[in-house]
Amino acid sequence: MIENLDRRTKRTLSWRQNRAILAPVSVANHFPLARKAASIFLAGLLVAPPIFGALPSAREDRHSKLPQFEALPLVRSRQNHLVVRAYINGRPAWLGVDSGAPVSAIALDRREHFRLTQITAKSNLPARIQINGAFNNVAIARELRLGGLSLVDEPVVVVDLGSSTRAARLLDEQEIDGIIGADILFPTKAVLDCQRGLLILKTDQDVVGSAPGFDRRGFQAVPIQVSDGFNLYVNGSINGEPARLMVDTGSFATLLHRSFVRRMRIATRETAFSSTAVNLKERGVRIARIRKLSVGSVDIIGKEVGVIDLEGLIHDGLLRGSPPVAGLLGGEILNRHHGIIDFGTRTLYLK
Repeated sequence: MIENLDRRTKRTLSWRQNRAILAPVSVANHFPLARKAASIFLAGLLVAPPIFGALPSAREDRHSKLPQFEALPLVRSRQNHLVVRAYINGRPAWLGVDSGAPVSAIALDRREHFRLTQITAKSNLPARIQINGAFNNVAIARELRLGGLSLVDEPVVVVDLGSSTRAARLLDEQEIDGIIGADILFPTKAVLDCQRGLLILKTDQDVVGSAPGFDRRGFQAVPIQVSDGFNLYVNGSINGEPARLMVDTGSFATLLHRSFVRRMRIATRETAFSSTAVNLKERGVRIARIRKLSVGSVDIIGKEVGVIDLEGLIHDGLLRGSPPVAGLLGGEILNRHHGIIDFGTRTLYLK
């Protein structure tokens, strides 16, 4: 996730006006960045159990595609991130699908490889934006292709994903080249199935209805609140205490804010895990056992979660709001409870 664009940047930053010109083959992406204030958290686990998933077969992928929708198989990494195959300016790339990142990003050390271009002086786009107290450059991908869907002249933030890279090397797995964020997921009315490992993008906005192929019987629908910074929040509770959680597929696990856990007098223990976010140092992760964690009407009993300090990541008083943002709803709950995030209807489905 990406957090804390400064207020001046928020006022002046805009990708161009959002126009509904999504087409089955080529998309010019004009999702506004003026309101994007979030955090890139996708990078954080240094040690994790192996849970790498296999890609669906090519036959399954072909039959899942419809003219108005693009269905993309995902790989689950050992860091518990959902990763999609893409092509940037014709070159293959692995991109993490991060519901906690309002803006898509490319790794700093991959900028030249993907032949990203600089923002010109005549452009209305800013050359840099501030993330978590530091400035990052903005670049342009001439074409970002996801299956048969092409995003033309796509602005991306260039960020240091060094922590994710180091973790991938330790786990002997494929390094990610960047992040797909809300600037792609919202305009395409994406449906992200976290357990099946499937991302469906709507390529024709004139088509009425949601993506096909999802049987929602047996699921509980949880409304998603979208902040001005295009972060996704759901209502819930921790041991009966009302709280909100950010829906964050970029977080390897569900993480609660340390101060909230202390206030609830919940015991924690040390671990060998650590996590990090863009432009922020690594932080130690403690573990707490939650008697009952509720997301909407779904109750999760006896759940162990990570505990870190979320100051610096979640701003605007949300950590002390009413109800407060208590933490991040991460990849392990979304996977185990068959989470489906519908960006079109702004609904989270859980079993």
